[in-house]
Amino acid sequence: MQQLVALDKFLSRIVMGIGRAGAWIAIPLMVIILFDVITRRFLVLGSTKLQEGEWHLHAMLFLLCMGFVYLKDGHVRIDLMRERMSSRTRNWVEFLGCLLFAIPYCLIVAWFSIDFVERSWALNEASDSATGLPYRWAIKAFMPIGMFTLLLAGFVVLLRRFIDLFGPPDIRRIAAGEETPEPEDIEAVAPDRGR
Repeated sequence: MQQLVALDKFLSRIVMGIGRAGAWIAIPLMVIILFDVITRRFLVLGSTKLQEGEWHLHAMLFLLCMGFVYLKDGHVRIDLMRERMSSRTRNWVEFLGCLLFAIPYCLIVAWFSIDFVERSWALNEASDSATGLPYRWAIKAFMPIGMFTLLLAGFVVLLRRFIDLFGPPDIRRIAAGEETPEPEDIEAVAPDRGR
């Protein structure tokens, strides 16, 4: 169990790091939107490149932060049903949801999105607009990255639910972040069977 907790923490740091880095995209996105709105309104200027830049940055922000939001439990849920469930039932639903739906979905979309990016690269795909942005493959490349990040987040949630369902109480508290583990505490609760 201690290896699962360590793996959980390691993968969580990767997903959270990607999400935090991706969140910085919000700043240039806001600047471009403000500039675009102000120049359209007051200077009667319009730019297809600016609009497409907004769409590209928004897609990058969304794709890089999906896993982060899932780990922070910030995604949409059907609370009417969830509130009526016991904690153990919620853990089972999330465990099975990750195992049967989220992880396979991420694998399938990531797999097909790689071909999507390769075709775009081979064609040197650009905007349909004559004044749009070139290199459409660059934005499409964020799809497999985003799905891989969401896959890691799904795996972390799966590990956490597994620990919640099957782990000893002390390990459950450590995995939930309620207490900081000391190496000897983890060893005492779940000794390494390989020794």
